[in-house]
Amino acid sequence: MSTLMIEVASEEEALTQAISSLERETPQPPRYLFTTQEDLLDTLTSHRFAILKALAGSGPLDARELARRLERDLSAVQADAQYLIAIGLIDKTERGSLHFPYDAIDIHLGWRAAA
Repeated sequence: MSTLMIEVASEEEALTQAISSLERETPQPPRYLFTTQEDLLDTLTSHRFAILKALAGSGPLDARELARRLERDLSAVQADAQYLIAIGLIDKTERGSLHFPYDAIDIHLGWRAAA
């Protein structure tokens, strides 16, 4: 099973984790980073997250089928899909289908109280 890890981390934190994984020779899962919790929550609206969930493990789907499965208006699904394509979370195939190449999503949204 292929899982995309979506998390909040600074570029420095992500680089440190990647270097540590290389030094330990442990594979790092595919990751998508947001720099703040607010960016993650503003980007992954409930409708956009529903698109990711519907595409996870399904293989490529055309926008009409995706809209049907989500019980949403086609133009709204297309707008959200275009946004997810633009930021690199989903792909558009040569035939125009939408594709999310993972079977699962693991979101890490942690925070700590200020010191």
